[in-house]
Amino acid sequence: MNTPAPAPAVAMKGVSKSFGGIRALVDVDFEVANGEIHALLGGNGAGKSTILKILNGVHVPDSGTIAVDGIVLAEISPEASRRAGIAMIYQEMSLIPTLTVAQNVFLTREVKGRLGLIDDRVAERRARELFHMLNVEVDPRARVADLGAGQRQLTEIIKAISHRAKVLVLDEPSTALSVEDVERLFSFLRKLRDDGVAIIYVSHRMDEIAQIADRATILRDGRHVITAPLSELPVESMIEHIVGRRSRGLSDIVRGETRVGEPVLVLRNVSAADKPKNIDLTLRRGEVIGLAGLLGSGRSSLARVICGVDRVTSGEIEVGGRRVRLDSPRDAIDARMALIPEDRLRQGVIAAHSVLANVTMSILDRLRTGWLVSTPKARAVTDEQIAALRIKTSSRDAAVRTLSGGNQQKVVLGKWLATTPDILVLDEPTAGIDIGSKAEIIQLVREFASAGRAIVMISSELSELLTACDRILVMAGGRIMDDIPRADLDDPEAAGSDAVMQLQAAERRLQIAIQKALTRGPEEVHHVH
Repeated sequence: MNTPAPAPAVAMKGVSKSFGGIRALVDVDFEVANGEIHALLGGNGAGKSTILKILNGVHVPDSGTIAVDGIVLAEISPEASRRAGIAMIYQEMSLIPTLTVAQNVFLTREVKGRLGLIDDRVAERRARELFHMLNVEVDPRARVADLGAGQRQLTEIIKAISHRAKVLVLDEPSTALSVEDVERLFSFLRKLRDDGVAIIYVSHRMDEIAQIADRATILRDGRHVITAPLSELPVESMIEHIVGRRSRGLSDIVRGETRVGEPVLVLRNVSAADKPKNIDLTLRRGEVIGLAGLLGSGRSSLARVICGVDRVTSGEIEVGGRRVRLDSPRDAIDARMALIPEDRLRQGVIAAHSVLANVTMSILDRLRTGWLVSTPKARAVTDEQIAALRIKTSSRDAAVRTLSGGNQQKVVLGKWLATTPDILVLDEPTAGIDIGSKAEIIQLVREFASAGRAIVMISSELSELLTACDRILVMAGGRIMDDIPRADLDDPEAAGSDAVMQLQAAERRLQIAIQKALTRGPEEVHHVH
C-alpha cells in the first residue's frame, strides 16, 4: 500500500487578482513544501508582493484557492493567516518607532504578569534570547526610532520568528544587513528549514538565491513562468526568465570613458559627533565615487554630513571652490547638492501622493506665479523627469504607491534632479528593486556623470559599485581606510574571460579590501585627494 505524499505547506491554485483595470495576477499556481526554502522571483510589478499579501490575508483574491497543510482557508484575512501559522516580514517595515524593540517583537501578544499587567522585563529577556538564536546583538530596550536600518530589519525578522510560524515569508530581508548578518540569517533559516518550517524567500539578489534556496518560482507580468530546483536554474537562466530576454544583468552595462573635471566638493579633516571621523575627500565633476564598507562603517553618516543632515563638528567643506557651512539640508540644496536617501518610502516619497506632487515638492518656490503654484509649469517639469528617467506610470497624476519599486526610486531621483544639482549623493539607490531596474538605475548614474554631475554612491552590493564607480573608498569605523581606482580591482588573470566572471573577480578583490580595512588602525587611514 502506497503512503500518500504529505500535503504541501502552501498550495495556491488558480489565483487571480485585479486592481481597477490592472491584472496583477492571472491564474497563478504556487506551491511550497514543508522543510524547504523556496525563492519567489520576478521583476518589479511581476506580482510577487500581491501573491504574498493574498497568502498573508491582506488582499482577497478574485478567484482561486489557498490551502495550508492541505486545509483550504475558508476565510482570507490577516488573522486567519496567523491562525494557519503564516508569518510575514514585509519589505516595508511594520515596526512602531516610538516603542522599544521588545515591545515591537511582542506587539498584540504582550507578556503579562500574575496581575494581568504587561511585564516589559520578561519581554526584554525573551527578545534577547531570540536575538541570541540569530547570533546578533540588538538592545531589546532601545527605541526602534533610534536604531539603524540594519537593526530595524533584524528586529522585524525576530518579530516574525517569535510567532513560531509553520510558514515564514521573508520579503527582501537582507536589504539593510551587513554581509556577516546575512550569513547569520542564512544559517538560522537553514536551521528552521531542517526543523520542517516552510520558508518563502523573496530577493532581487541572485547571489543570495543561489546560496539559500532549494527551489524557485518565477513570475512575470502577473503570470507563472517556471518552478524548478535551483540546480536546474543557473543565474543567467533566472535573469532571462525574470526579464523575458537574455541578459547578464549589470555585466551588460558598457562603461564609457570617464572625463573628470575640476573639484566640486572638498572635505578637509571633517568629523561629526559620532561618525564620520577626520575625512579628507575630493570629488570632481563627472566622477562617480563609491563608498564601500560593512554596516556601521560610517558610509551613510558621511552622506548625511555631506548633505547637511548631520552637523560637522570639525573640519571644513568646500563646494565649487567656496567654503560653505552645511548646517541643514536647505544649505546643501542651496549649494546645489541632493541626497537620495536609503529608505525611499519613509524619506524619499509620499507614497499616497501623485508622481507630479512628489517630483515638484522640492521646487515649489520656482513654480510659483504670484502666490500660487503654476499647474502648467508643474506638469512640464514632471513630464520632463518622466521622459528623462523613463518612469513607467499610467499618468503624472498616478499615486506613487501604484508604481513598481524601481519606478518609485526613479520618482525620488526625479524629485531631486528637478533641483538641478551639481552633486548627487545616492544611498543604496537600488535597494529592493529587480535586476532589470537595477541596471537601468546604474546606467542613469553613468549618464548623470557623463552630463557633468559629480556623484557619491553607497551600495551594499559590490557589483553595483564596480559597475557604476570610477573610484571606490573603503570605510571602517567612520574613516576612509582605502581609495581604490576602479581599474585596480580588475584581475589580470580574468582578462579576456566572460564579463560576468570579470565582474565576479573584481568583486572578490573588493571584498578582500573591505575585510582588510577592519584590521587596520586609525594611523593607517588613507587620505583621499
